[in-house]
Amino acid sequence: MLRRKTALFALLAGCLVVGLSVWAFFAPLAPAAPLMQETPTPDANAEAESPTRTPVPNLSISDEYCLSCHGQPGQTFALDNGEQLDLYVPAELHQSSVHGRLGYACVQCHTDVGEYPHPPFKAADRRDVALQLNAVCQRCHSHQFELAQDSVHADAQLAGVREAAVCMDCHTAHEVRRLNDPQTHQLLPDAHTWIPERCALCHNAIYQKYKESVHGAALSQGNLDVPTCIDCHGVHNIEDPRTTYFRLRSPSICAKCHTDPQIMNKYGLSTQVLDTYVADFHGTTTVIFEKQAPDAQINTPVCYDCHGIHDISKTTDPKTGLQMRSNLLARCQECHPDANTNFPAAWMSHYIPSRERYSLVYYVDLFYKIFIPLTLGGMGALVLMDISRTLINRRRKRAAQAAKETAEAGQPLVAPQLAPAPAELSEAAQEEEASVEPAIEPEAGQPASVEQAALAPADPSETAEVDSAAAQPEPQRQTSQPVEEIQPDIEEAGQPASTDETMSSAPENPTDEEIDSSVDSEAKNG
Repeated sequence: MLRRKTALFALLAGCLVVGLSVWAFFAPLAPAAPLMQETPTPDANAEAESPTRTPVPNLSISDEYCLSCHGQPGQTFALDNGEQLDLYVPAELHQSSVHGRLGYACVQCHTDVGEYPHPPFKAADRRDVALQLNAVCQRCHSHQFELAQDSVHADAQLAGVREAAVCMDCHTAHEVRRLNDPQTHQLLPDAHTWIPERCALCHNAIYQKYKESVHGAALSQGNLDVPTCIDCHGVHNIEDPRTTYFRLRSPSICAKCHTDPQIMNKYGLSTQVLDTYVADFHGTTTVIFEKQAPDAQINTPVCYDCHGIHDISKTTDPKTGLQMRSNLLARCQECHPDANTNFPAAWMSHYIPSRERYSLVYYVDLFYKIFIPLTLGGMGALVLMDISRTLINRRRKRAAQAAKETAEAGQPLVAPQLAPAPAELSEAAQEEEASVEPAIEPEAGQPASVEQAALAPADPSETAEVDSAAAQPEPQRQTSQPVEEIQPDIEEAGQPASTDETMSSAPENPTDEEIDSSVDSEAKNG
């Protein structure tokens, strides 16, 4: 039973090895997981469920009361540096904002103003005014405010860079506009173009590059599929793009659009960019660094090292497009200065080989997908057949040996036919001897017993033969032989005594000395 289980286990293990080999070659390339987990951006539903931060304003003061002064041009406030802060707020500007449409009053943000004259307010300059009033947004938008504290802008503020962006630098103060659809929570069409323009207030040089890139040029033509600043850098928790963390995460940022079939199918682009990148040397190294040492500097390229950052161009562009062999070689030589013209020939443009693209690579790959499983499967089957035959032969050999040993153990031993000792006579022979009557004493000159008469020679010439026969081992005595078989021998010897008388007079067990003396006496008489 144990041998059967061992053979069955070996057979199953071999089938498993063959199955895994076939699966490894024919399994489709699984989608790669994002390299790093992106910080989720809260949606409007979560914001609506959070308790509303209600300030303690004097709601008896209406917007019309405030606009009676601030709606008049020329209202200013002197700052410590001598600059004049313009206090003019057009009524239609506030009413068209998201706050005005939702019915928020002026005093819900300016809670400490109260009746006129207002409490004293001091600020060193215009920037100081924005920094002091920035905390007003936290009363209603606490979650977004907390996210902003983890951004690169907040880090710059802590480092003493006063020009780093705060809430009103992006959203403005009184003309705050709606950016998302209240039903779908998707970015509104006009917000796509407005957001890069707001970022350009501080990052104008980058914005000019973006406008000329493949993404910016398509956005200016009304294409809403292209990414804007916040799609790559985030909204409130904008991270520093110079960190190793951002570099490791950049492939997954690009993959958000470039692995989406609904977008890529419109332009005939491959959706396997992330899979093919992670499968090659560059992507594999990046993944290893991301898992083992996320803070370590890596020298393997990521997406923007080859395609650019803000100045990404079409791959067919004759000046910078990577489909141009000379442009691709120039990119490769930035990391591989010794690369020659054949170096970039191995790159397949993020496409998996097929009959249509790179057919030679496809058919070679297909050949090995069939050849290797068949080879490994045949070898595995041969090994299993050899093991099973060995076990079967061993089992048969042991069974035959066991049968032979059993047969030898059951066969009776054949002992030599020796005369039994007197003590070893069977009970039947002893009873037969006991039933025989004692023989009559013979007369002088006659043999002492029938056995002695049978042994006595007829003439003196037989004496030597008798002596030589006495020296040989005594033959087996048949004590149970009938008396009638002995009587003819006695009569031939010329003995007158009857069988009964002779047997009755003879001793039951004559000794060797008695037999010798009887033989000698008969020899003399003869």
